[in-house]
Amino acid sequence: MTRTTQLGNRTSTVLGRRLGGELLRLRDAAAKTQQQAADVISATNSKIVKMERGWVPMRDPDIRALCEFYGVVDGKVLTQLLELARLDRERRKAKGWWQDSPHPGALTEYIAMEDAATRVRTWQLSLVPGLFQTPEYARALAISEGVGPWEDPADIDRIVDIRMRRQDRLVGERPLEVYAVVWEAALRQLIGGSEAMRGQLGRLREVAELDNVRLQVLPFHAGGHPCVSGPFTILSFNQAEAVDVVQADTISSSMWVENETASSAYRDLFDRTARQSLAQRDSMRLIETIRQEM
Repeated sequence: MTRTTQLGNRTSTVLGRRLGGELLRLRDAAAKTQQQAADVISATNSKIVKMERGWVPMRDPDIRALCEFYGVVDGKVLTQLLELARLDRERRKAKGWWQDSPHPGALTEYIAMEDAATRVRTWQLSLVPGLFQTPEYARALAISEGVGPWEDPADIDRIVDIRMRRQDRLVGERPLEVYAVVWEAALRQLIGGSEAMRGQLGRLREVAELDNVRLQVLPFHAGGHPCVSGPFTILSFNQAEAVDVVQADTISSSMWVENETASSAYRDLFDRTARQSLAQRDSMRLIETIRQEM
């Protein structure tokens, strides 16, 4: 996973990087220097650098002053930036249960973002989504991943516990809305053996009954599909001004997509793949058929 830069008291860098990137774009468009921006908010040049790289939390007065200096006249733009700053400050202050996770930094960052999200759309090629995993499946998966970063049994126990605790968001006072599309291969891959997979497939049918969960399967017979390149997750937030962020995994890293244009492209990919997938009722029939075969 990507290495997380340890600067400031950051819990999640995603919102900070997006906010800093927007301020940098506005400064460049206004043809202003970092030193000029620093003078406006009575700060040092290095503080502007840290702000534009998302390394430090930002104060609303500084954002307002910089936007005025950059000639921002669209009130909606300012509102979006202030909302990003508020969300980012909340993430930095949060003392979430996930902070003791043995996961690499990028995954810990993802869990923090998931905890703040109100809606998740996830596409999975070869694995059951973490929010739906049984303890047996999660343990078998952690053990198989243990040939890399996780070989200590205590770490594996903590990984399983964290994956189970994430599922608390599926119920309670603020249930997370989850829309998952899973390729049929993920349902047939024997993670932990036949019995573990039978239990896992049964769990999928259970969670699909929740009002806040929508689960569809992309069957083999659907043929080619738009999301063949790899899994990804789109996280959405309650505030209207908050832009979706996307987390996409590759073999060697975890990538964050942090702008509206790119996240819109991922939403389009997800929607197109969902349209090729079975309806939820038919998906449940396929899941039960596979479970019986095991």
